[in-house]
Amino acid sequence: MTTAKRDIFVQDKSEKNPLKSDSATIADGKEAFSHYCAACHGFDGQNTGVPFADRMSPPVPLLSSRNVQAYTDGQLKWVIDYGIKPSGMPGSKNILSDDEIWSIVVYLRHLPPAGSLGEPEMYSR
Repeated sequence: MTTAKRDIFVQDKSEKNPLKSDSATIADGKEAFSHYCAACHGFDGQNTGVPFADRMSPPVPLLSSRNVQAYTDGQLKWVIDYGIKPSGMPGSKNILSDDEIWSIVVYLRHLPPAGSLGEPEMYSR
């Protein structure tokens, strides 16, 4: 199913990221990710400190995984824009700007080591 999802269902395979993959864009992506994505994916994209990540059906994926990293930049943007049904991944189109989403895609390509950024405060209290 993963291959079918990546090759058939998730669109925009050939869309290219217009942002540079540099330290400024990575920092912008990390900032946007920490506000909009960390509640489910942890600050590091690897579910660190997210108590329900493994209990969801399907589980919240590790964004560093080979399956997620195999998506093109355009496909990752499409997933962030439209979400994945019936998983818990919501769409962010008209919530996040295109530049925010593209910077998140750059951040996803440069995730830090698992656990290195701590856990979201909402779960550490």
